[in-house]
Amino acid sequence: MSQKSYADTFDADSAEWLRAEGAGMEHVEISRLPDGGAAMRNSSDPGTVLFFTRAEWEAFTGGVDDGEFDL
Repeated sequence: MSQKSYADTFDADSAEWLRAEGAGMEHVEISRLPDGGAAMRNSSDPGTVLFFTRAEWEAFTGGVDDGEFDL
């Protein structure tokens, strides 16, 4: 399914959002999509949702696992 299709049909209010515990007042929240992709939003702006395909999400999480984004 394309990103646009998700944007047209995704129900953010009924989605299961996951977030890290104890991260302060503002959180990045992730919701898994049926095809293995992900939806992402900021808890301070829940109306704005970014969509990632499975390939994009796997590339991102692979980079996290490899330490690509370590400061």
